[in-house]
Amino acid sequence: MFTDRNALRQRLEKATDHLETPIAVVDLAAFDDNADRLTARAAGKPIRVASKSVRCRALLERVLARPGWHGVMAYTLREAIWLVRSGVTDDVLVAYPTVDRAALRELAADETLAAAISIMVDHPSQLDLVDQVSAPEGRPVIRLCLELDASWKPAAALHVGVRRSPVHSAVQAGTLARRIATRAGFKLVGMMSYEAHIAGVGDDPPGRAVWARAIRIMQSRAFPELLSRRAAAVRAVREHADLEFVNGGGTGSVAATSADPSVTEVTAGSGLYGPTLFDSYRNWRPTPAAFFALSVVRRPAPRIATVLGGGWIASGPAESSRLPQPYLPEGLSFKADEGPGEVQTPLLGEAAEQLRPGDRVWFRHAKAGEMCEHVNELQLIDGTNTTPAPTYRGEGHAFLG
Repeated sequence: MFTDRNALRQRLEKATDHLETPIAVVDLAAFDDNADRLTARAAGKPIRVASKSVRCRALLERVLARPGWHGVMAYTLREAIWLVRSGVTDDVLVAYPTVDRAALRELAADETLAAAISIMVDHPSQLDLVDQVSAPEGRPVIRLCLELDASWKPAAALHVGVRRSPVHSAVQAGTLARRIATRAGFKLVGMMSYEAHIAGVGDDPPGRAVWARAIRIMQSRAFPELLSRRAAAVRAVREHADLEFVNGGGTGSVAATSADPSVTEVTAGSGLYGPTLFDSYRNWRPTPAAFFALSVVRRPAPRIATVLGGGWIASGPAESSRLPQPYLPEGLSFKADEGPGEVQTPLLGEAAEQLRPGDRVWFRHAKAGEMCEHVNELQLIDGTNTTPAPTYRGEGHAFLG
């Protein structure tokens, strides 16, 4: 393992030695390998790439050119419009409901956009908002996707999973589908359910054996319940709509979700970059493909090397799993009472003794696409050759605000 990391470090250093830090890179060999391994796990079902986990147009285009990948799951309508207008794809599912009136107005005024983009709904009031922006008789049909809440509720007061859609039962899904069918100017074309408590929760967290066992027990009981409920919901919805797709899953559950007969496509994105959160999965661990480098600027003690910056914290609960991790050279750790800081980050360990001002430390982010919010471009590494590619930020877009 050390030899592999050492070789990777040498290759990254050689490819980027002409650049100033901070640098964010994606190793294309690992990226492509992860894409192919995800395709194999999908077992013939198409994979929709989750753009929030990539946030780089060049890499979205790269994975969409590979067999088994089709369409984008965007996170805002404004982003979806840009993806279509940029020619990245003509098939975008917006994963979250939108109240962006300007973007809705643009969608409703363009037949090409309306034919390419499906927006998420889980309540009739979201349809009311669209109608307020553009009357049904004056616009093309707006494509809709109904979100079924995938969380597990084994008891009345117990909720396991993220809180997304209010639509949880097959009856609720059928009722909403029936109401959509009566509304002019809309067409229900898809259904989605994201099993975050399965796809997004690693079942082998290091050093937490008891918690790992609890997670496995939960997942072993929650997933069969979802399979049954999702199948019933799909049947109920199909009574009122001719669904083009039923989407499910995420990187952590591609194989299991693909095996669900009611699902027609799966979603993945984080597995292309291989962030640290996926180190805690037993069933599949992607090869680390995305890294960022910071420079050593001081040596406050013999076994401490301090880099400039470092506080690239991931979203989610405020815990250590959301911290970036020093990866190259191997054997570095954070100072417990400081951690990764906005301006400086002291690093401890034997490897720190060998570092000098100007040397680089390579980190892995806890999540995937969030790394791109810190840089204007990714360096795409092919062997020891480097090609810059703008991130969403670098193209001047802030799709979350």
